Amino acid sequence: MSTAVEYAAVVGQVVVVGAGAPLVTGWMRQVRARLEGRAGAGVFQPWRDARKLMRKEPITPVGTGPAFRTAPALLVATAVVAAALVPLLSTATPVSGHADLIVVVALIALGTMALALAGLDTGTAFGGMGASREMTVAALVEPTILLSVFALSIPAGTTNIPAIVSGAANEPARLASPAGLLATAALAVAVLAETGRIPVDNPSTHLELTMIHEAMVLEYAGPDLALVELGAQMRLTLLLGLLSSLVVPWGIATGASWAALALALVLFAAKVCLLGAVLAAAEVFWAKIRLFRVPELLAGSFLLALLAVTASYFLGGAS
Repeated sequence: MSTAVEYAAVVGQVVVVGAGAPLVTGWMRQVRARLEGRAGAGVFQPWRDARKLMRKEPITPVGTGPAFRTAPALLVATAVVAAALVPLLSTATPVSGHADLIVVVALIALGTMALALAGLDTGTAFGGMGASREMTVAALVEPTILLSVFALSIPAGTTNIPAIVSGAANEPARLASPAGLLATAALAVAVLAETGRIPVDNPSTHLELTMIHEAMVLEYAGPDLALVELGAQMRLTLLLGLLSSLVVPWGIATGASWAALALALVLFAAKVCLLGAVLAAAEVFWAKIRLFRVPELLAGSFLLALLAVTASYFLGGAS
């Protein structure tokens, strides 16, 4: 019985991220549209767009190699594996022992690198420009995510994410500490940068001088473009879920119980929708910063994460 619940938790995490990611994107677009005084296309519009793209003929630019063709599938695959590892619904799963911080960040970085190589593989100016910008951002974002979660892992004594979440749920004072607040702020900025949101990038723009993510995927069409968009949406949902699990871990199932798993599913959807609404609302009032100011912002978030690690070690972890 307990084994069935644990496997159901893993499958549930993958399904809820894969099927719910387009809905989260649609929800955020709808919130933003309402705040801007527009009707909006509806929450289900990303699924309608995906269905339309799947019906189109796949087109591969002349001269591209395996990097371009395999990047969409690799992007989705890394998001699926990361969704199975991160404790979104339960900390008691068959793969909990493998859900190490380094592994999860490496999976996220692998998807980013795959898209960057695909942008370079096209041989276009925009593809190379987008890949260069993406790797510049990633070089600052990935260490920030590592240090942010590492600051929260010091009191737990492990870099295993389910153990960190379980410890934070049992000891809420950890999250209210200076180290917890600094780590939360740094991780929030890193999530914005990793998912290409304002103020780092604008996901709705096609202005060549400012775009980062879109520049790498301009040559994709049809089913490949649908996979790229699904992968980006899954990464957004996954990182919002990771942020909610680390900062607001209450409600996540810690044992093998169907009732606890069902409650965790409802609370996970509520927390991600709330975070998505807050992010969409903030984007209405924020402006995208200049590209040359992005490293300054990310360096600031890295400094916050470094301070969080220092505070966590000297205030709580040294003992």
